[in-house]
Amino acid sequence: MSETKPSVLFVCVHNAGRSQMAAAFLTHLSKGQVEVRSAGSAPADAVNPAAVQAMAEVGIDMSTETPKVLTVEAVQASDVVITMGCGDTCPVFPGKTYLDWKLEDPAGQGLAAIRSIRDAIEQHTRHLLAELQPH
Repeated sequence: MSETKPSVLFVCVHNAGRSQMAAAFLTHLSKGQVEVRSAGSAPADAVNPAAVQAMAEVGIDMSTETPKVLTVEAVQASDVVITMGCGDTCPVFPGKTYLDWKLEDPAGQGLAAIRSIRDAIEQHTRHLLAELQPH
């Protein structure tokens, strides 16, 4: 592995659901081999309780997470920036890898719908991790 760990920033509008779940999955699955951040272009006051519950069902605790505001510094410090519905509010810098994951917004949805979103995020995250790790 290289001297520096890859770094990934997950961005959605409220940093209360999708980006929090993706960051939690990548942190868990990479076992510390990837530097993980998440942020929102308009952060909510708290992480979606149903997202926290859905992640707890798969053994990942997000109960202490809080939404964070998207900063230019966070983007600059990341190798890969993954957006989830924040559109043009995400700053773009040369030399970064940008991916847009088309995922339904879990805001206002029930636990069953959020489980489906969680499972899609897990699949995306596993694929991303495979690409980040040297073969």
